[in-house]
Amino acid sequence: MLLLSAPPDRHTHAEDALALVVGTMLVALSVQFLQSAGLITGQIAGLSLVLSYWNPWPFGLVFFVLNLPFYAFALVRMGWRFTIKTFLAVALLSVFTEAMGRFLSLDLSHPALAALLAGTTAGTGLLVLFRHGATLGGIGILALYLQDRAGIRAGLVQLGFDALVFLAAGLLLSAPTVLWSLAGAVLLNLIIAMNHRRDRYLAK
Repeated sequence: MLLLSAPPDRHTHAEDALALVVGTMLVALSVQFLQSAGLITGQIAGLSLVLSYWNPWPFGLVFFVLNLPFYAFALVRMGWRFTIKTFLAVALLSVFTEAMGRFLSLDLSHPALAALLAGTTAGTGLLVLFRHGATLGGIGILALYLQDRAGIRAGLVQLGFDALVFLAAGLLLSAPTVLWSLAGAVLLNLIIAMNHRRDRYLAK
């Protein structure tokens, strides 16, 4: 019964499972848009893309490995339920990204379109994951931990990390590429900021 029914403020296991699949597939699709135009994004996903452009390592593998150290923070800050969902989300994103890379071919004529589509699909996918108690790991978990333990605002931690990612990208990519990447990242964050509010969506 737990699979099919739950209290009004809780998701069922089936709803959580579908959300993990849908959310990670949307983010995986955003990665394809970014890679088709050589763009990047923020957070660990952005760092993974930079490293995959710099080396022959696949994005999915880099993303999964970089997230491993952050599970300890997730366990301390959010508990087992959140950590397991986040681990599954990261694993699914890694698998879906590699699968789409093999079977999906994109040819976007302008990086602006890639940035727009990537920001929209990633923002929507992350919104789905957030509403079902999961994330894609990484700096967001560390930021919450530092805010709780050291009083450093989570937004400043994430902003500082993203600045480093885009700075590194500036050493490898052209200025227009970095600027279009930044535009996509801004759109992503606007989607989340406008739609993910605990006072409007209370289910866990």
